[in-house]
Amino acid sequence: MSVIARGVLALALLGSAGPALAGPPYLTDDPVPTDLGHWELYAFSAGEGRRSTIDADAGLDLNYGAAKGVQLTATLPLSFSHVPGEGWRGGSGDVELGVKYRFLHDEKAGVAIAIFPRVILPTAAHSPGERTRLLLPVWAEKDFAGGTSLFGGGGFTLNPGSGNRDFWQAGIAVTQDMGRTLSLGAEITRQGADQQGGTAQTRAGLGSILRLSEHASILLSGGPTWADHRTGYHFYLALGLTR
Repeated sequence: MSVIARGVLALALLGSAGPALAGPPYLTDDPVPTDLGHWELYAFSAGEGRRSTIDADAGLDLNYGAAKGVQLTATLPLSFSHVPGEGWRGGSGDVELGVKYRFLHDEKAGVAIAIFPRVILPTAAHSPGERTRLLLPVWAEKDFAGGTSLFGGGGFTLNPGSGNRDFWQAGIAVTQDMGRTLSLGAEITRQGADQQGGTAQTRAGLGSILRLSEHASILLSGGPTWADHRTGYHFYLALGLTR
């Protein structure tokens, strides 16, 4: 079986391509940019699965606070997949470039809103003929006393290419600080079909951030994925470093 055929089979079993929302460790993003002049680096592994079929990425997610309220982002992944009877395959993944701009920040009210357009380049070894995608989302957050945050939003993805279709996606999440070193959260997201004849997906998940030190954290999340009356799973694990 060719690399292309293996990729098609994996996507068919999973229901669609991997999620496009991203806000470590959640699929839902927030409007908070990296602080001015600082870096955030996430060494991550994330993906989708159904039984022993897995479609995932591993790589680096780089964020830089380029200006007040402005974050530059680059995601540099390697892709790997497992299809029963075919074993493991790997190669380059789709590079993502983005700019987060927080245009509203009312610190007293605990409210923030940002846009976060992202360009997804067709650099994956298994996706010949794919074209550049563009995600256009808006994210909002409300912080409450006691360390509780509610954030969410969504947007539209331009997804050109043969057999593809544009789609909407949205998510909402709530997190709670459990002291200085631990944050826990839960979320639910919805994504429309990204292929002709495809199905929408709903994902639920639990997440946590464990702060190891002032500059290092472990981030993880995961939960079920529902698509076309089938249940799969999604996961995220990363080591986060800041400076």
